Amino acid sequence: MSVEKLCEAVENGAVEEAQKIANDLFKQKLNFGEVVDRLVAVMQKVGDKFSRLEIFLPEMMQCGEAMSSVMKILTPKVLESGAGKSAQRAGKVVLGTVKGDLHEIGKDIVRLMLEATGYEVKDLGYDVDSLTFIKEAEAMGADFIGASALMTTTMPHQKEIIDLLKDKGLRNKYKVVIGGAPTTQEWASKIGADLYCYDAGSAPKLMAKLIGK
Repeated sequence: MSVEKLCEAVENGAVEEAQKIANDLFKQKLNFGEVVDRLVAVMQKVGDKFSRLEIFLPEMMQCGEAMSSVMKILTPKVLESGAGKSAQRAGKVVLGTVKGDLHEIGKDIVRLMLEATGYEVKDLGYDVDSLTFIKEAEAMGADFIGASALMTTTMPHQKEIIDLLKDKGLRNKYKVVIGGAPTTQEWASKIGADLYCYDAGSAPKLMAKLIGK
């Protein structure tokens, strides 16, 4: 089995096949950091396809499941050989859906895409108090605070997070990323967010660009 076949299986969302190939590769002498870099590139390609509507949510979720299952198998080898370039590029993210909002699907897809492309993500879930975002970012040493809002009535909590950061003198410490169906670039600019992600597939690339990695 080859790394090319593994990449192909992940891109096709073939979970069982990807697991089988990963188990075979686990026994070989490879630079597993480079293997992960290639898989990250595959997931970025999947994200681009999703952004262009060439694939849809079920296909992307399947690819993410394949990637996650492969990483569970290969992680010990990656740690042995040292992290690949993807780990050097990635950042730490605190992610959640804002107070009063019970929607998780969009946020869960973003988490999946970020984890699949080398980010460390702490998922706070839904209905998250604005102050909790900040406390958890401090505890994690996060680079990003990602706040999702799926209702117009909860969007003001995205602004509240930024206002609290300013009040505590922490605004420059974190990049605040917002998203969700009713949000726009105009809203992000108005509240002073660092980044607006229009869909899950765009998030890893836009966030990497934001911190120049």
